[in-house]
Formats: sequence, C-alpha cells, structure tokens
Amino acid sequence: MNEKELYSILGFIKVSKYRIGTLKAIGNTFKMPSEIARETHFKTSQVSTSLNDLKNKNLVVCLNEEAKKGRLYKCTPTGLKIIEYL
Repeated sequence: MNEKELYSILGFIKVSKYRIGTLKAIGNTFKMPSEIARETHFKTSQVSTSLNDLKNKNLVVCLNEEAKKGRLYKCTPTGLKIIEYL
C-alpha cells in the first residue's frame, strides 16, 4: 500500500467513530458483532454497518461467512497496520 492509499483509508476510518471503535475493538483477536457492541457501547446495528464498511475496504474479514449467527471477524494485515496509525 502506498502513502496515498494509506491516507485515503485513514481518512475513511477517522470520519466515523464507529469504524474506529469497531476496528480497535477487534485488534489482534477475532470477535462477534455482539461482543464488539458490548465492548464499545455501540448499537449492534452500528457495529454491523461499520463491519460491512471495513470489509468492503479489506480491513476486516469474516471467518465464517456461512453462519447466520455467531459470525467471527478479524482484522486483515492492512487493518492491523491502520490500527497502528489510529
């Protein structure tokens, strides 16, 4: 990732406290949306929207996409790099 891409992604993340909180809450582990919501005190719907945004930017991945309940998310290497800058 070049510097311009990095700043573009950082700007995308920093405009939303929900994206920042969701990404930081996952960190080096893997978590379900309900765990992230509990930890961050965000609504589950806000976490779900943030996860979708982060997934579209390849910052997080769902480890068990086929599951209807109990989906687990983890940060990609790019997501972990972005956390270092936050």
